[in-house]
Amino acid sequence: MKHVVAGLIVRGMGHEEEILICQRTRHQTMPLKWEFPGGKIEEGEQPREALHRELDEELGIDATIGEEVERLRHDYPGGGSVELRFFVVRDYKGVLENRIFRMIEWAKRAELPGYDFLEADLNLVRDLANGKAL
Repeated sequence: MKHVVAGLIVRGMGHEEEILICQRTRHQTMPLKWEFPGGKIEEGEQPREALHRELDEELGIDATIGEEVERLRHDYPGGGSVELRFFVVRDYKGVLENRIFRMIEWAKRAELPGYDFLEADLNLVRDLANGKAL
């Protein structure tokens, strides 16, 4: 099973609140799907350390990793399981830079279900759109 961390990078407040989402490239597995930034936990890493490293690698930011807001396991059809841990990120240093994705966007919570997200993220996407999880 893969152990993965992802960041719910939030800006704004109330109904102006937006969450950063990222679209995979055509050359990645599950091409052009939307996801929250993050990646695999490496051997010997703690989840928050892994997310801090991934956000630096993918977006060039020094993120303050907040509380864990969701943990789930997903089994993909055809094999492969993933344990996903989502952490909120409300503060970071640096300027967001798209280093690996096809595109990155800020999306309002209610708009999230309109994006073609990875299957493992769908329940969280629905919860976020309904004002839950954060």
